[in-house]
Amino acid sequence: MSLEIRKVVTYAEEIRRDGKPGESWLRKAGAAAVVRNPYAGRPYSEDLSEIVAPSAELGALLGARAVEALGRPAESYGKAALVGTGGEQEHAVAIKTSVFGDAFREAIGGATAWLPSISKRCAPGASADIPLCFKDEVWVRSHYDAVTMTIPDAPAHDEIVLLVAVASGARLHARLGGKTKEEALGAG
Repeated sequence: MSLEIRKVVTYAEEIRRDGKPGESWLRKAGAAAVVRNPYAGRPYSEDLSEIVAPSAELGALLGARAVEALGRPAESYGKAALVGTGGEQEHAVAIKTSVFGDAFREAIGGATAWLPSISKRCAPGASADIPLCFKDEVWVRSHYDAVTMTIPDAPAHDEIVLLVAVASGARLHARLGGKTKEEALGAG
């Protein structure tokens, strides 16, 4: 069982300065799939397996696309889902459960931290602020960040937009303390 994909979108940016030039550049990337919501317009259903079960395919696809757009290993990650007005917010949540998350983690080269996310019901053109955290330890504060993506024609009333984001490292000039990446990895 697969979800019907209308289109896939990728995004990348390179941050070279924030207040002052960075010692290295931070790259952020994202990928999104616009899929038909099989539950849109149907009566309420307790069983959301038509979205959950095939979401692993999307996790693998979007993870690979995001890392490709990033052009280097991912250090942080996040996910989001937007559901059109013919669906429920729970449909957006269902498409990005652990079935999706496990495939996404594998596609980006492995990760162990909780995968931050947002979901909302909205009209076409709504933005998603995809939260980011260090992929192996949520308490590494330097990697708290976000990627904003908008797809002007999605989600239509009968669609879901599933989005992922990755980044190559910490915010430029992160200096507010917290656990370091090295401490999280056992090297500090």
